[in-house]
Amino acid sequence: MRNILVGALTLVSLLMPWQASAEESTPSAEALLHQMDEASRALSYELSYILIKKNSIEPLRYRHSYEDGETFAHLVYLSGPPREVIQRGDEVSYFEPGLDPFTIHSNKMVAPLPPIMQTDITALAKYYDFISMGRAREAGVGCDVVRIAPKDGARYSYLLWVDTRSKLVMRADLLDRDGEPLEQYRAVSYVVNPKVGEVLKSLKTVELPAVVQLPPQPQVELGWQVKWLPQGFETVSHNRHRLMMTERPVESKMFSDGLFSFSIYVASADQFTVREQLVRQGRRTLHSYLAKGKEVTVVGDIPPATARRVAESVAFQPSKGEQP
Repeated sequence: MRNILVGALTLVSLLMPWQASAEESTPSAEALLHQMDEASRALSYELSYILIKKNSIEPLRYRHSYEDGETFAHLVYLSGPPREVIQRGDEVSYFEPGLDPFTIHSNKMVAPLPPIMQTDITALAKYYDFISMGRAREAGVGCDVVRIAPKDGARYSYLLWVDTRSKLVMRADLLDRDGEPLEQYRAVSYVVNPKVGEVLKSLKTVELPAVVQLPPQPQVELGWQVKWLPQGFETVSHNRHRLMMTERPVESKMFSDGLFSFSIYVASADQFTVREQLVRQGRRTLHSYLAKGKEVTVVGDIPPATARRVAESVAFQPSKGEQP
């Protein structure tokens, strides 16, 4: 029995070398987040976790490595229909049931990963406070706990559990403005080992779908402006298109602060337009507002009060010959 235990402990120490060293002093909250960012980008690791929402629990497995200046990653949904996402350098391929597989040029996965793993910590420091909350235990390891709180109170916050050795995120709670969790990422098990990188090297030879060549988006002038945004939110894209089902023309803008994002849609009101509508489902808020014959809709990862204020700040430019 003793030999079995010794063998098991040896295996664990080989697979998880980050657990072997003695505890070090806790860095500042911001320094810790920079270490977390570096670790999530540079290490070879496998992370199994569950995404907990109000009415669902979804298990996932994420593998990552950085080889020869390129990122290789593989995300697999472990329940329900087969779904996966593969990143190979600056190309990301998506495999979804009911859709033809496709690849796009991007350096980020659009997938259920803690957003803090793919953001610029230095840029966030302008609009968020990083607060050390002590130490706790998660996924069987000691963690430093950090809160990422907005300085303006106009968006959500995160509570992170960061492994004291590997600096990887073991848990991430998205909190509303009352401190109640909207969703949680919780690690079940993880491995940090170069062998993960060796496994992901096989992605270099995997035949993936051809890259989708998206037509260039024309730079259109929209007939409205947003007069108020939470600090740090900037325009990511804007366009004019028609809805697939109704052919109704819609203008839209997307905004992001690097951690959260939302979009504004503006269309002429019709017989189905309601004067005002507010719906929140988990992290996602939808607020519709009728103004000057236009339906303004804000959809995204922001609190309802913020979505309402953004929608009501939309100002329309007068048409030619119309008095402002």
